[in-house]
Amino acid sequence: MTSNRPYLMRAIYEWILDNDMTPHVLIDATMQDVDVPQHYVEDGRIILNISPSAVQQFAIDDNCLAFNARFGGRPSSIYAPIDAIRAIYAAENSEGMMFEALPQANVPEEGDPEPDPPEPPPQGKRPALRVVK
Repeated sequence: MTSNRPYLMRAIYEWILDNDMTPHVLIDATMQDVDVPQHYVEDGRIILNISPSAVQQFAIDDNCLAFNARFGGRPSSIYAPIDAIRAIYAAENSEGMMFEALPQANVPEEGDPEPDPPEPPPQGKRPALRVVK
């Protein structure tokens, strides 16, 4: 199945706006492909205001969060893969949702031996169903 994270993020975002609050996201800025202003990153994280009045061309799709915003008067394009989002919440009361870090894919580095292929399933006995009362 596909990740439920983008669906939950869109729902929480709408819920926060419907309650006249200011949505913020917490992004893990250390993850690959995250494009945020690095001078605002603290401890590998950045918190961004994503209210409609603060951003332009806002999108949360199945793969990423992306928008344009100004930082210190300078325009910036923000991009964060969905897996880099750690939380979406209302700034006024911290109501929202946190997300766990997803395990990174084990990509063999150059020079690492190739992993053994998975063993085929055992042949012979077929699975059987049994009625339990």
